[in-house]
Amino acid sequence: MREKKPRRSQQSYGATDKNGFIHRSWMKSQGLPDDVFDGRPVIGICNTWSELTPCNTGLRAIADHVKRGVWESGGLPLEFPVMSLGETQMRPTAMLFRNLLSMDVEESLRGNPIDGVVLLGGCDKTTPGQLMGAASVDLPTLVVSAGPMLNGKFRGRNLGSGTDVWKFSEAVRAGTLSPCEFAAAERGMSRSVGTCMTMGSASTMACLVEAMGVALPFNGTAPAVDAQRALIAHESGRLIVELVRRDLRLSQLLTRTAFENAIRVLAAIGGSTNAVLHLLAIAGRLGVNLSLQDFDTLSENVPLLVDLQPSGRFLMEEFHYAGGLPALMRQLAPLLAPAAPAAATTVIEGHYRDAECHDPEVVRPLDRPVKPASGIWVLRGNLCPSGAVMKPSAASPELFQHRGTAVVFESIEDLHARIDAADLAVDENSILVLKGCGPRGYPGMPEVGNLPLPRKLLERGVLDMLRLSDARMSGTAFGSVILHVAPEAAAGGPLAVVRDGDEIVFDGPGRRLDLLISEQEMATRLAAWRATAAPQRGYARLYVERVLQADQGCDFDFLVGGSGSDVLRESH
Repeated sequence: MREKKPRRSQQSYGATDKNGFIHRSWMKSQGLPDDVFDGRPVIGICNTWSELTPCNTGLRAIADHVKRGVWESGGLPLEFPVMSLGETQMRPTAMLFRNLLSMDVEESLRGNPIDGVVLLGGCDKTTPGQLMGAASVDLPTLVVSAGPMLNGKFRGRNLGSGTDVWKFSEAVRAGTLSPCEFAAAERGMSRSVGTCMTMGSASTMACLVEAMGVALPFNGTAPAVDAQRALIAHESGRLIVELVRRDLRLSQLLTRTAFENAIRVLAAIGGSTNAVLHLLAIAGRLGVNLSLQDFDTLSENVPLLVDLQPSGRFLMEEFHYAGGLPALMRQLAPLLAPAAPAAATTVIEGHYRDAECHDPEVVRPLDRPVKPASGIWVLRGNLCPSGAVMKPSAASPELFQHRGTAVVFESIEDLHARIDAADLAVDENSILVLKGCGPRGYPGMPEVGNLPLPRKLLERGVLDMLRLSDARMSGTAFGSVILHVAPEAAAGGPLAVVRDGDEIVFDGPGRRLDLLISEQEMATRLAAWRATAAPQRGYARLYVERVLQADQGCDFDFLVGGSGSDVLRESH
């Protein structure tokens, strides 16, 4: 097929002068033959493999399968590392470094002689960070995800990663599970490499990139250790060479329509609220007009169709065996835009047109959903002028409308110090409020929004209560939790001035969240508020100074948009 423009790799490898000599000669030290520099597509394999990111440890082998496909189709595969973000290991939170990963990816792609790229990610922030960076360069791009780990097993039953951790932890605090039993579940929870096998952020993003056409069918659900994962990698290696020859760039796939499909799929799978931040940030890099309100508007009439933890019963293995995302998208087809572009099938309908559902309990039809309320509720009110979000599929319907008095924690340390105090003035009707955990305040917006319930209420059998904060929540978590309150407390938003005993009204169906004080009182409190000191050096300082609020995706203000792939200067 005729090229639409010269390949960028030939700027380095096609010259016959000193610069061409340097570029080719040093690469030949790896044993590469002369003819691989003859103009064939150079494919970067952007790998977030790391032994400090357990979810991604299978990507070392996955890279080899991608390479096979690239070689087979006449390309030159070149693997390179970028920063890896292990959600379970990194402190203070992996989200602090998502934008740094995006910068690593962007500059690695732009600075090197690469014509197209396959992004190998998995753990929660690796996929969105990689896509953000790739979007700002806009080369032909595909994603191959790490895949979910095998189902957890403990004493004859399935365990869901994350979801059951929260349940077991609360049971220990309530005195209904012994510490020895809690410890015994550790090894059974994580039985193989791969991401959480619940619908956490990693599984959510792996499904969404598939729904948006930048990954092959079944990318979102095939287990990490299943041979199909290696097959997806091999076929992606073949396909990326074709995309380079067609000059089909990421911006031509990730259109507004693709994002709309993704938001509807997000609702149907009961996906993580973290996807809101990531999709907004990716859209911002591409210049796609996507807003926080779109998540509510586009998912308002989409029910929960996948019966999967934390919103349902099953795990990712069952979802895959039931037909995976293609089966889900076929059930959702009346609400999708079938002509949205897709790398593997031209239009996204090709992913699901002939899909079959093998277990209608796991993947439900539209007329028999798991739950009627799903998607993302976007709340407005004097407590969240720029918005807040809630995931109704993971919440208690009896708390969808609630009025209660605030029990306020000024920081995560304050929460840890007092949540189990016997004299904490709290009952089941109270609303727990956590401040200082937004993008600037923590910094990095940690996954602590699903506040633990006070011990004395757990001991009385209370299992849920309304909680709100400027923090995030793990996609594996559950409960009646209001998140991403914007502006955050550290930016001087109204959340900063909530006091113990203030009344708060939440109306989920009406999408309202209000602090019941007068406008004058609000103004007085805000005028008296003072910001705390920011970090003095390093990346944390850059982050606090330049990060956008949650309603804009928490990207850096100077990274919105892209700089393309052109590099006009030669280094030699």
